Amino acid sequence: MRAHGLRQEFITPHSPEQNGMVWRVIRTLKDYCMHRHRFETLQHASRVIRDWICFHENCRPHQSLGVRTPAEAFKLAT
Repeated sequence: MRAHGLRQEFITPHSPEQNGMVWRVIRTLKDYCMHRHRFETLQHASRVIRDWICFHENCRPHQSLGVRTPAEAFKLAT
């Protein structure tokens, strides 16, 4: 992670609210991306998952964000 300039964050111990959010994202990724593709290589999987995450964060409106994309909601928050 450090080699890519990333910083790891941990949820607060014993915090089901944060844990639930993380698992919901993982479930959505599995349901709408990973279970819909048959990956031939690790590179293929990486590309498809990266593209899906980009779509999910920048193009797909989320009801919980007032029908905004996460990118739009983040811009409003900063």
